[in-house]
Amino acid sequence: MPKIKVLVADDDPDIRDVLNIALSAEGYEVIEACDGEEALKLANEKSPNLIVLDYVMPKIDGREVCRRIKSDILLAHLPILMLTGKGEVTDKVGGIEAGADDYVVKPFEPQELLARIKMTIRRSERDLEANPLTRLPGNISIINELQARIDSQAPFAVCYIDMDKFKSYNDKYGFEHGDNIIKETARIIIKAVKLYGKKSDFIGHIGGDDFVVITAPELSEKISQKIINDFDAAVPGFYNEKDRKTGFIIAPNRQGITQKIPLLSISIGIVANEKQKITHVAQIGEIGAELKSFAKTLNGSKYVKDKRQGK
Repeated sequence: MPKIKVLVADDDPDIRDVLNIALSAEGYEVIEACDGEEALKLANEKSPNLIVLDYVMPKIDGREVCRRIKSDILLAHLPILMLTGKGEVTDKVGGIEAGADDYVVKPFEPQELLARIKMTIRRSERDLEANPLTRLPGNISIINELQARIDSQAPFAVCYIDMDKFKSYNDKYGFEHGDNIIKETARIIIKAVKLYGKKSDFIGHIGGDDFVVITAPELSEKISQKIINDFDAAVPGFYNEKDRKTGFIIAPNRQGITQKIPLLSISIGIVANEKQKITHVAQIGEIGAELKSFAKTLNGSKYVKDKRQGK
């Protein structure tokens, strides 16, 4: 079982040492940052389970770090425990207003801080069922959302989104690069939904390179095309110069045969209930898988919307 990762961000090396010793003794993996700028960088790169964040830090202070994390949809659910100065009421208020989940006053007892960390992580795990990489809602939330849309009998469309040639890319460039692409794809999807969708729209991460968007039928194609445009524009940046110029990589395909693999593209299957009756979640999944499979037979990035009519 992977260790729970705690990012400790404090410009005081003595406090970082104390926390590192205390947390490591409890089985946590500790990541250290000495200023706010490094804290933001590591929060994006290392996907910690919790951040212990000093309020007063160089480059970017704790309040601003907290605000930026909570405004990033990929990091918004990351719990933050703020360290504030003794008697500094404004620090406490500022941290809470910026989105901190809890605070501890310095100087602190390590055992009290450990108890607060455990409580905050338990609360976060209870409240959030999310993909650990993107922090987007996972399968349980997706199923519940689909069922709620079916029960409401209101018009809806489900966009099933899947990358093409992702396994081959992962095999050549490694999982860390692959994870970065998945996170960037999540941001592209979020941006498209924010631009063209509604506040009631839903974005979920099924797992791996599979995502889902639930929106209104009349918005589904515009959102899908925006995702395709932005993804295709970002793809060259995922490759080295040689592969960008040739437009392919040499790698084994899914059958293990080495061949020229095109650059990444994205396929989207759109299932809607505007022309057919949808009565259960499995029906949506079956149609979505069929549409995605057909889309993958076409060249490049594309979306396919189900045009069939039913009773």
